[in-house]
Amino acid sequence: MDSLIPFTTSGSLMDCVDRKMLVILRDGRKLHGVLRSYDQFANLVLEDTYERIYHGDTYAQNWHGLFLIRGENVVLMGEVDLDTEDDVPLRQVDYHVLEPYCKLETEKKKQRDEIKATILYEHNGFCKEGGEGDGY
Repeated sequence: MDSLIPFTTSGSLMDCVDRKMLVILRDGRKLHGVLRSYDQFANLVLEDTYERIYHGDTYAQNWHGLFLIRGENVVLMGEVDLDTEDDVPLRQVDYHVLEPYCKLETEKKKQRDEIKATILYEHNGFCKEGGEGDGY
């Protein structure tokens, strides 16, 4: 019966070591890299890491190299399918060209979320919780 219970601890990352992964962080960053190591807190070490930003049908990459991620900042993690990775119908552009557009989108989203939180607080009795980077 115990074999039917899913393995949900950080040990479930064992099969992901030495594979290319996509990691989405609490602050919204999307990192691609090869998972080299992890610990019991799901702290991750990614090698050959780059950050991707998207806008419309374009994307850009910023190289980071070796990257250590604290486990509490990971929202989602998944393996990148190397066979279909290049089939994505997006056009790559220079990072510095796309960065201002992404910052503007992030700022607009932050303003919308602040308005929603205020309305929920004032009219529906919800509390204002969360802080900087606590988007999830």
